[in-house]
Amino acid sequence: MLIQSFEFDAEQVPPGSAEAELLGRLDAAKLPRHLAVIMDGNGRWAAQRGLPRVEGHRRGARSVREMLENCARLGIDVLTIYAFSTENWKRPKIEVDALMRMLSESLRKELAKLVEHGIAFRPVGRWRELPPATVADIEEAIAETAAGERLLFQVALNYGGRVEIADACRRIAVDCIAGALDPEQIGVETVAERLYCPEVPDPDLLIRTSGEYRISNFLLWELAYTEIFVTEVHWPDFRLLHLLEALIDFQGRERRYGGLNGEEK
Repeated sequence: MLIQSFEFDAEQVPPGSAEAELLGRLDAAKLPRHLAVIMDGNGRWAAQRGLPRVEGHRRGARSVREMLENCARLGIDVLTIYAFSTENWKRPKIEVDALMRMLSESLRKELAKLVEHGIAFRPVGRWRELPPATVADIEEAIAETAAGERLLFQVALNYGGRVEIADACRRIAVDCIAGALDPEQIGVETVAERLYCPEVPDPDLLIRTSGEYRISNFLLWELAYTEIFVTEVHWPDFRLLHLLEALIDFQGRERRYGGLNGEEK
């Protein structure tokens, strides 16, 4: 019954499988509302197989598609993935160009499915600085999926946590100069309201693949009280089993938010 309630069928989750056992333990009332993911290990996955890095990114795109489908089936409200950072421009041009092409191809290929399944697409970051053709595909995806209410799919593109905070500070300075804001009244909420997506709740859980224990300039403000789960699995190999392991681990934690008795913010 639990598998059915999470919208998985027997073909997706065979009875008696490890996935079925974990689904049976999962509490639908204790799922993270917002899940964030640092998709690491594409290059290492490719190197281990003697393949070019681009092939690792291509296989990683399949994991994104599966992750999105699984989050929708589980009833998670927001999925945010770290796709391209402000530092990624330092990579070889051939790799950057390939990533931009894959992004556009994926958006065009998956757009109809996003609309069909009620998934809203939203870029996060300075995405308008990407190549014009990519920006055009992003704008189309935003417009076509705007009515989606089942799941909000956020993709961090040309994103950096420090840049986001700097952009928020710039907006605060503009408001102060215009006389719309008193500097003496600036507080935590003042900054939070000027981040890229102030209406979206902070992530409850961050998953990082490929065994790295750092947040790599991702959602620096928003991750203040986020639970972190690290797996050794490279992103191209990340499947439903690994997602369920992370969710079970998350549900076993007591979230304190800096307090003594687990009180919420």
